[in-house]
Amino acid sequence: MNENRFASAFLVPGGLWLVALFVVPLGFVLALSFGYTDDIGEAIYGTRLANYSRVFDPDLIPVLVRSVGYALATVAFCLLIGYPVAYYIAVFGGRWKNMLLALVVLPFFVNYLVRTYAWIAMLGDDGLINGIFSSNLRFLNTPYAVIGGLVYGFLAFMILPIYASLDRMDPSLIEAGKDLYGGPTQTFLHVTLPHTIQGVLAGAVLVFLPAVGDFVSASLLGGPEQVMIGNLIQQQFQASDNWPFGAALTVVMMVFLLIWMSLYLRSAAREAKEAKT
Repeated sequence: MNENRFASAFLVPGGLWLVALFVVPLGFVLALSFGYTDDIGEAIYGTRLANYSRVFDPDLIPVLVRSVGYALATVAFCLLIGYPVAYYIAVFGGRWKNMLLALVVLPFFVNYLVRTYAWIAMLGDDGLINGIFSSNLRFLNTPYAVIGGLVYGFLAFMILPIYASLDRMDPSLIEAGKDLYGGPTQTFLHVTLPHTIQGVLAGAVLVFLPAVGDFVSASLLGGPEQVMIGNLIQQQFQASDNWPFGAALTVVMMVFLLIWMSLYLRSAAREAKEAKT
């Protein structure tokens, strides 16, 4: 009992940190979302629902849909790129596994904003790609540039959980799958993929959550037609000085992300329960 009490004491600093820097600010954001701005642009707390009705204004629906669409596309591309990378590291990495994983994580030692500016240098009209191929293709201010920047920014979030699932997988299952199903494709579909589906779902959540609220890629790599919900929130707090509406947008986005996270947690709990039985 004393050991459990001693171990629980280690949760106190982290719990106080979360309360002070997450729960309390979130409470202010929630309270502010029911407020309004006065004649001089000051945010006033209140009990109005007008901000939430504006969130679902027909003019803003395309921004919400675009944000979800870009985030889902990012998840899809990260999965298509990340799964083979994770599979190669887990199965064929050998004594180079740690180094290969370090190379996956290495870009995160550079600030995300700096990495995005590097994309501008490559994709600009006078950038590296157009210079190498002597072309005049336009890459910036397109959906492809925004999604490409998101994929580059969050690819590691897909690779690492998939790698963890593959690394924990018993190699004898693959050998048994070859005996039962024959070819490598059937073995992958019936053995490898089902045993790593939780890693895929975890990666999808880790990529989707930051991608749907990202504003850096859309601001620097996109144009007015690529505005995402994160850009809209940023504009309300900085350019428009409409903090209550920005707070309402933030709350709606967080509720949406909470639903997404809850679906994943339910799936993970169900999988863990089935594994025990």
